[in-house]
This record gives sequence, structure tokens and C-alpha cells, in this order.
Amino acid sequence: MRAKYDSIGEGYSGGRREDPRIVGFIRRAIGQCRTIINVGAGAGSYEPAGRKVVSVEPSFTMIQQHPARRDSCVQARAEKLPFRDGAFDCAMAVLTIHHWSEVAKGLAELRRVARERVVLLTWDQEIWERFWLVSEYCPILAQYDRERAIAVSSITTELGPSRVIPVPVPHDCTDGFQGAFWRRPEAYLDPAVRRHMSGFARVPSDTYEEGLRQLEADLSDGSWRRRHSQLMETETLDLGYRLIVAEPNSSKRVALSADSQGLL
Repeated sequence: MRAKYDSIGEGYSGGRREDPRIVGFIRRAIGQCRTIINVGAGAGSYEPAGRKVVSVEPSFTMIQQHPARRDSCVQARAEKLPFRDGAFDCAMAVLTIHHWSEVAKGLAELRRVARERVVLLTWDQEIWERFWLVSEYCPILAQYDRERAIAVSSITTELGPSRVIPVPVPHDCTDGFQGAFWRRPEAYLDPAVRRHMSGFARVPSDTYEEGLRQLEADLSDGSWRRRHSQLMETETLDLGYRLIVAEPNSSKRVALSADSQGLL
């Protein structure tokens, strides 16, 4: 992940700004946790205000764009977090797990450093592939995404009992991730918009350019809007983004509490 974002991360914070509706989902999941580690933090989006947050990010280019880079950023990888066991109330990771080189090891590290909760935003590949951009115009994105997508079931197996919460994408989403412009199709024709999407960044441009030319033609003659007229009346859309909330150490906390009261 470090090499990729050192090369495509310039200006990332300008195109990837947290969306307040998605912020609400994440903050409700974090709950009352006061100390938080944000793993794969990027430029610091979705870090809750009013909490003590430590950001972990392997890319120096991304760290330089973090507003608190001097005070609370650590250059490190998810697979080897430089913190003691149970150092934080909550470990969060937002749209980053697919960049990790050793996912199981990274998830084990989240479990290790989180006393109370792990909150992770990812996507369900099967649902994602139904998105019109992928299914109709750029199927190569699905092919490449299959190589990096992590099944939700695999994540919950590693984390233990979890809640899986759908996170619908608002039609005017302010975060420029790949699914954000589902009701603003013209945005996908703009290279400046696409450059902040890792899906496009990792795929050779000649494999999707023909699809984008077809999208441009369909927008020009009105066929895209005729085919997707129902979307223009839709406020949010489920594109497969999922918030996974786990409390992997809850049984350990109960055991410790019981032990401290002489119950064990």
C-alpha cells in the first residue's frame, strides 16, 4: 500500500473528503470509545472529533496531508502495529483492508490493540459488481477488484461475532471513492476525479477507456438517463459498502472483571 499511495496520493485530501452521513454510521459504531487507532488512515478522514486518535499510515505522502500529522501520526503498517496489547478502546479501518499485504495478520493486530471494539468499513464484492459503472461500462474493474476484495465472511471469521451494517451511498456523497458518483455519471469521465480512486489507479487505462467512451456517448444521446431514470429519484443506493463492528475481546474483559471480583 505504501508504494501505491506514495505515487497516487498527491492531492488525495482534495478529492477524498469525509461524507457527514457516513461519518454518522462510523461514529455510532465507535460509540463511547475515547481512545482510537485509525489504521490505514490516509489523510485522516472519518476520525471522530473530541476523541484521542492515533493515525497509522504507511505512505509518507498521505501522512503529509493529514491535518494532525505532527502530533498523532505514526508511519507503520497494519500488519505490525507498534503498540502494546489493548492500547486503545477502539481500532478503526476505513476502506483500507484491501490494500493490506497480509489481511489475517492485520486483522489480528486490530484485535490485539483494541480493548473494546473494532470498526471496519469495506465492501461486498458480489453487490458491488451490480453497480452500473462496473457491469455496463468497465467490467475490468470487477476483475481487478476480485483479486483484492476481502469477503465479509472472512473478516467476521477473523474478528469473531460481528454486526454487519449496510452503508448506503448518498447521491451527493462528498467523499470521492469509486461508488460516490452513482447519480453523477459525468464525474467518471474526469481524470482528476478518477485519480483519487484506487480501483482506476491500479488498472491500465487502455482496459477501460473504451467503456468510458461508451458512457460519454450514452450521456450525450440520453440513453444512460433513460436506462437509469429510477436512479434520478433515489436519495441513497446500496453499492455493497459494509460497516463491520466487532467486540473481539469482550469475553476476555468479562473474565477479567469476574476475576477481579473473586468470581473465578
